[in-house]
Amino acid sequence: MWQGFKNAKNYLTLKKAVPEEDTVTCKQCGAILPKQETKENKYICGKCGYYFRVRTHNRIRMVADADSFEEWFTDIEESNPLDFPGYEDKLKEVREKTGQKEGVTIGRATINGIPVVLGVCDSRFLMGSMGQVYGEKITSSVERATRERLPVVLFCCSGGARMQEGIMSLMQMEKTSAALKKHSDAGLLYIPVLTDPTTGGVTASFAMLGDIILAEPGALIGFAGPRVIEKTIGEKLPVGFQSAEFQLEHGFVDAIVERKYLKKTLHKIIKLYTQVNGYAVFSESDVDNAEPEEVAREQEMKSVPLSAWEKVKAARSVDRPSATDYMNIIFDDFFEFHGDRLFGDDHAVIGGIAYLDAQPVTVIGIQKGKDFDECAYRNYGMCSPEGYRKALRLMKLAEKFKMPIITFVNTSGAYPGKEAEENGQGEAIARNLYEMSALTTPVICIMIGEGGSGGALGLAVGNEVWMMENATYSILSPEGFSSILWKSSERVEEAAGVMKLTAEDLKELGIIEMIIPEYGGANEWTLRSIALYIKRNLKEYLKKNANKSGARWAEERYERFRRF
Repeated sequence: MWQGFKNAKNYLTLKKAVPEEDTVTCKQCGAILPKQETKENKYICGKCGYYFRVRTHNRIRMVADADSFEEWFTDIEESNPLDFPGYEDKLKEVREKTGQKEGVTIGRATINGIPVVLGVCDSRFLMGSMGQVYGEKITSSVERATRERLPVVLFCCSGGARMQEGIMSLMQMEKTSAALKKHSDAGLLYIPVLTDPTTGGVTASFAMLGDIILAEPGALIGFAGPRVIEKTIGEKLPVGFQSAEFQLEHGFVDAIVERKYLKKTLHKIIKLYTQVNGYAVFSESDVDNAEPEEVAREQEMKSVPLSAWEKVKAARSVDRPSATDYMNIIFDDFFEFHGDRLFGDDHAVIGGIAYLDAQPVTVIGIQKGKDFDECAYRNYGMCSPEGYRKALRLMKLAEKFKMPIITFVNTSGAYPGKEAEENGQGEAIARNLYEMSALTTPVICIMIGEGGSGGALGLAVGNEVWMMENATYSILSPEGFSSILWKSSERVEEAAGVMKLTAEDLKELGIIEMIIPEYGGANEWTLRSIALYIKRNLKEYLKKNANKSGARWAEERYERFRRF
């Protein structure tokens, strides 16, 4: 009652100041809003944050540079393949009402100066349903993008297949998907942006086939819509089911981007992926000296050599710098991607794209956490199958764009829980070993803490493996080793010694190529010095190997592990 009174009062107050035709009503909170104010707020309710659906020309205006959009394939004639009664009249009516010839508008544009193929689906045109002309426009545009070597950005919004065109509508799903496969095989970037709603045949085709998939907050995204599910199986769906946030958590969306940041985000991703041209050759002046700072020198001078067991404890310390600590210093403009596209998003694995100065790179790290809450959120750095699959997805994307891969490994081992086994933990690790062995791009793996068994190896199949001086890398924990071989839990220190799990041991065995100094111990005082040491060596390594072919990277990695 009170909410209704407030909305009525709001409406009457606004009506006095603004003519009714110049206002809009929020579907979520009922607020009466001035159109101009809502437009300036990028069609977002200023009261509750609800995202209004955006018309085609407004969407183009928000993401494309002014006057840069050139529409393609405007002359494709509509047909009525099933001779559906009244279909031509319905199309005529919708065209007159919306001013659109079809439910998708697509063509060439620039985003902050970068040329792209930009498509926008409009829900006002038969709920953005995909018919023959709709599919033909997308397919033809993707084919032209492939010929002209342009990235594709599609704003998806659809109720699915167009019922009046029946099976011909269904065929558009395969047609658009096939065109995108050719575009991908040509090494080109495709980014769908999922808006409200994205459902049905569009979700089951071009909307979910992106290299990177973005979504707007709160967007409904799913194959079968909520009403279909409820009517078919009689199940009441929970609040938030099939929302963009739900899809992010379940691994199908890389990032949810607020509308005000969409243009900037698209530009950032497109620029990074489209400027890759082999591996950067850094000049001598580009390579930082990265000498240890005075505080690191002082700490190193005071340090005492650690035993193997003491190094195990140092590697496990909750105060030890994490993957993100190093990433934040070594790289610029890191953008995190989420999800394995199969089941979920493992918070123990952080991955995305960044710059190593001018060089675009893919960066993946296992994150343990700095306090109890973060450790619980990150599952204490114990990866689940979806974490390994997310990492592999990003590595395959890096391979497609000839982008170096850097991984930071710190895990006591793969998660041994019931859910992990149900979702294929062993298969996920095995698949990473299988695929990483043949990646045609450089892979550098850095052990920064614990390197626990196959759980660590799943992200450590590199051309080179580097290891911090107090990190460890072993078949299992000293506790487990002692218990299995000696039937005792009291010989852990002895076990640590005989297991050869320290950096010095592994360098002697040829398991690793480089020991990274810690200047007395990895902590907040030495973090910057360690990170800059890593950064300098990464740049030197890429510079030294800049002219290697993809096939050579893969062959050298095979030969490296073949020696063992």
